[in-house]
Amino acid sequence: MVPHLVTALTGPINELEQRMLESMPAIERWFRLEWMEHTPPFYCAVDLRNAGFKLAPVDTELFPRRFNNLTLEMLPLAVQAAMAAIEKICPEAKNLLLIPDPADRSPFYLLSVQRLMQIFHQAGLNVRLGTLDPAIKAPTAVTLPDGGELRFEPLKRQRGRLGLKDFDPCTILLNTDLADGVPQVLQGLYEQYLLPPLHAGWSVRSMLHHFQAYEELAKKFAKLLGMDPWLIHPGYGRCENVDLAQAAGVEAVRAQADAVMAKVRRKYKEYGIRERPFAVVKAATFSGGKAIVTLRDPKELDAAALRDAAGAGAGRVSLLVQEGVPTYERMNDAVAEPVVYMIDRYVVGGFYRVHAERGADEVLSAPGSKYVPLAFAPGGQLPRPGDKPGASAPNRFYMYGVIGRLASVAASYELEATDPEAEVYG
Repeated sequence: MVPHLVTALTGPINELEQRMLESMPAIERWFRLEWMEHTPPFYCAVDLRNAGFKLAPVDTELFPRRFNNLTLEMLPLAVQAAMAAIEKICPEAKNLLLIPDPADRSPFYLLSVQRLMQIFHQAGLNVRLGTLDPAIKAPTAVTLPDGGELRFEPLKRQRGRLGLKDFDPCTILLNTDLADGVPQVLQGLYEQYLLPPLHAGWSVRSMLHHFQAYEELAKKFAKLLGMDPWLIHPGYGRCENVDLAQAAGVEAVRAQADAVMAKVRRKYKEYGIRERPFAVVKAATFSGGKAIVTLRDPKELDAAALRDAAGAGAGRVSLLVQEGVPTYERMNDAVAEPVVYMIDRYVVGGFYRVHAERGADEVLSAPGSKYVPLAFAPGGQLPRPGDKPGASAPNRFYMYGVIGRLASVAASYELEATDPEAEVYG
């Protein structure tokens, strides 16, 4: 099934999209070869920005938590992907223990947990919820907005295995990002599959490593298609181990922002783009601050805002300085950005993050944002490679999926590089 976005008709079918549609056989073969060599993340979500002249990922989450925002029409894809992923990891699996974020009890998140349980139940598994919340000592029911109910149970650790009372799972699925560290109860498990692995958590992960891997892949992929990798890659700078309490630390961030924006200005000039470049600065690990600083002039860099972004009462920190990619997607006249969801190597759907009070160059993951499932046109013809733009049915979703999968491959590279159990050859 190749679904078509209703919203694709509102934007131009740019040259990048046409090139991807015409190169579909080569692209799919390239991904098949990558997945023969590398293990995809068990699941992930990729935030994209479509500027019209480029499409690039700006964030990749390895513990996605908005499955409730996927359209129900795409649920069969998620179930099939879950079947394939579990069969590959543990073919004899019958019990799945799902461990959600103990700190998030928002109705929206609980509905996402409910959807995850539904997906894996339909994939043929007995699914139960264990909780890391020490306050829960007995099975506890929580009522959902739709009238449903989730039942949280205290975890039980016995002889190196983790489960629940009368429930011994082969596979444990984490849906908490471990930003505050790895709980003792999850460490040293015996003959159980923990998905994603512990080193996928933010206590280990760094966006600097992720975008370094993505840059490498973007260059390889762009060479395959005969195009400029900048069209699918957000430029970035690294600020590692800087002390934001010192003027020299702030100046180092300012210098990186200046360098990133200078490169963007050159690209804009090369492509005749009449935009004013900007950059965003954010924590490399997300284990501290959540704020994101947007800059149009590095001279305006505010040290206090940087410390908020870094979560820094923290001494030395690492920051990602990223090229700002504007978004020209719209949903009911509000600025929107697509988010692509994957299970294993399969795209299973996505949604738009929408913010009516934000501009095309602003961060949309802020209070007031809403989530709208990607709307698919019923029926519709397949795109016809070789036709003039506009003559063939647009397939913006395919392009989103390609870039989302590129970010997923980058995450697999990243996880291999940080795997504490990986063999090192000298």
